[in-house]
Amino acid sequence: MTHAELNPLGCAIFLIGAFAVAGCAQAVWLAWPISQRYAWPLDGGLTWRGRRLLGDNKTIRGFLVMLPATGFAFMVLSTLTMSRGAGLWHLTPIGYTALGVLAGAGFMLGELPNSFVKRQLDIPPGAAAEGRLARPVFFAVDRIDSAVGVLAALMLVVPVPPATIAYVLVVGSVVHGLFSVLTFRLGGKARPA
Repeated sequence: MTHAELNPLGCAIFLIGAFAVAGCAQAVWLAWPISQRYAWPLDGGLTWRGRRLLGDNKTIRGFLVMLPATGFAFMVLSTLTMSRGAGLWHLTPIGYTALGVLAGAGFMLGELPNSFVKRQLDIPPGAAAEGRLARPVFFAVDRIDSAVGVLAALMLVVPVPPATIAYVLVVGSVVHGLFSVLTFRLGGKARPA
């Protein structure tokens, strides 16, 4: 399959829609008190240069819902759009499920380098960076890091049109910010960064 066979806007709408569904599941899960049982830090408390690698906010509990939720959302949305000729990837429903799990992993892993850098700069988990330059830079990175992770994961196995990349980075960053606020409002995050 080539980029020419894909509908860039259709692919972007599919991705953003699937992650909106998965984001709802994640927001509800993180707000549910039982999810706290799985708040095991991904870095296991390890430090580098006397600072935590990722901090207490990056835990296994996000992975527990995001991977299956994106797999499920990809499968359902692909089934709903297959008969409509949406210009999506030519995959089976199982293929879409696997692609969704991979994209969900990319979403979660995409946030980790930014968290590492923020911990090394002594920016507390969930806090905004200070400074005229640092604040807007980290705000922007906080909004696109997951989208970059998703796109990188997808590009390992399927073609992703350049226009889809642009749509996902722009619109996806806004949607990601909205879900950060939703998760905060539901009590699943200490505060949006």
